[in-house]
Amino acid sequence: MSPKMRAIPIMVLAALVLPLTLVGAGAQNRPDSLKMSCETARRLVSERGAVVLGTGPDIYDRYVATQGFCQRDEQTDPVWLRTADTRQCFIGYRCKRVSEEFER
Repeated sequence: MSPKMRAIPIMVLAALVLPLTLVGAGAQNRPDSLKMSCETARRLVSERGAVVLGTGPDIYDRYVATQGFCQRDEQTDPVWLRTADTRQCFIGYRCKRVSEEFER
């Protein structure tokens, strides 16, 4: 069998396997505030600067430590989440788009 003929099955295999690895990457678990203490959730946001954090089944959002992790047209909005040990834990901020009426 020529080298070209051997390369074809390898390319077909790669074409079949690559989409499966991409699907698996999207299904990775994200940190869940309901499974961690208030201090752990707060520290996670503070240390990473910005993090996508689960807050329940199929519920998640992006939380930030400072304004520097928001876009120029966004401002920080304080966020309190439920954690394993606290009903309302201040973990940081959510970036919120500034309304056009306030830009004038």
